[in-house]
Amino acid sequence: MASTRKPDVAVFHSADCHLCERALAQVRGLRDELDFELREIDIGGDPALEAAYREWLPVVEIDGRRRFTYHVQLDALRRAVAQAAAES
Repeated sequence: MASTRKPDVAVFHSADCHLCERALAQVRGLRDELDFELREIDIGGDPALEAAYREWLPVVEIDGRRRFTYHVQLDALRRAVAQAAAES
């Protein structure tokens, strides 16, 4: 029986980051089409998240695996989400 778990897509971002705003809009725009859980994580004010993600923003992870930094490639995001769904 196939799992009904949706892939988890996390977008790490911060305020006043134009690349982050673009990535968030792109990922939000594909959420209904690709049927994934979306977590938007603002790293501002969290020293551990700042250290891990600040120089790479925005960062998109799928099921905990870093897939995109700086820019989101929409076709690659579609493939990565489909792969994650197939593995669940």
